Amino acid sequence: MAERSIPLIDHRQLAARPAVPVHAAQPSGLLSDRRGRALHDLRISVTDRCNFRCSYCMPKEVFDKDHRFLPHGELLSFEETTRLARLFTLHGVRKIRLTGGEPLLRKNLEILVGQLASLRTPDGEPLDLTLTTNASLLARKAAVLKAAGLQRVTVSLDALDDTVFRRMNDVDFPVADVLTGIEAAIAAGLAPIKVNMVVKRGTNDQEIVPMARFFREQFGGQVVLRFIEYMDVGITNGWRMDEVLPSAQVVLRLHEVFPLRALEPTAPGETAERWGYADGRGEIGVISSVTHAFCGDCNRARLSTEGKLYLCLFAQRGHDLRALLRDPAAYNDRQIAAAIGQIWQGRDDRYSELRGSAAGAEAAAAKVEMSYIGG
Repeated sequence: MAERSIPLIDHRQLAARPAVPVHAAQPSGLLSDRRGRALHDLRISVTDRCNFRCSYCMPKEVFDKDHRFLPHGELLSFEETTRLARLFTLHGVRKIRLTGGEPLLRKNLEILVGQLASLRTPDGEPLDLTLTTNASLLARKAAVLKAAGLQRVTVSLDALDDTVFRRMNDVDFPVADVLTGIEAAIAAGLAPIKVNMVVKRGTNDQEIVPMARFFREQFGGQVVLRFIEYMDVGITNGWRMDEVLPSAQVVLRLHEVFPLRALEPTAPGETAERWGYADGRGEIGVISSVTHAFCGDCNRARLSTEGKLYLCLFAQRGHDLRALLRDPAAYNDRQIAAAIGQIWQGRDDRYSELRGSAAGAEAAAAKVEMSYIGG
């Protein structure tokens, strides 16, 4: 059998140095992009490394022992990350999610959590501080993260069946250890836990009902299970549309076993469509990232581990904020905040709306890898 050749574009080298406006106005907190979308969520990747090799995110054929991950000196320090996060709050950010790679691989992450937890919005409110993890290290880190100020966690888990799960993570990691991590997070006070399952037709879609039954019966309202359509993130995962199971079919499968009722969104720009169990024993969510684009009210920006700002999960290029932080000219906070504002005001990203069009096909050829900027 011939080997599959998988291209990899190194987006670490494809980031422009932002222009600093000559007249740096004080941020108003009312920033909007070219489509009228406000800036509300900031997702911060703290490492480009992961100890899993899930085929839809970091296929082993590409991210092998010879792959060059970023050296520590190129990463933003915790102080640099916190400085940027504080500037983003001046533009309206109210929620920060720490991601990776696998964020718990970043040494002493609780120090960064503590620094971010101390930030306040201009009106004095604390930020909504969350973290996404594969839970492989969560059992040993949950309590210290909570003590540092983390509020909630989201756990990625694609199957309850151990054989299926080990095959999908491709490092033979057992599902039991993920469940132990979830239990530790609940015990530490990080509930309600969100559990994200990427559904890939023909690979793990048989796990939809067993996953729902398990979490509903074992954890009730302490865990919200969410089903995510398999996405064409990056260019290395071999994505095909025929492997996407539409969220509408997921809801139908579940409704046949556990009657569901539609719930209202909890916040503007929420990506998940919420469904409650008719008997009141919790809820599930579906994220229709392929079949129902939610670009229209997307309010999220993404910061890579070495300080590149991306305006879309499917972006082609980033903006090198680290270059401003470390410039000998020593730009002040107002200047860097003005540069960030100028970048967001020029934003017009809407890849999911363009998917399948000529413009979408052109963008698809050079998308950033999800493992680099976080999901």
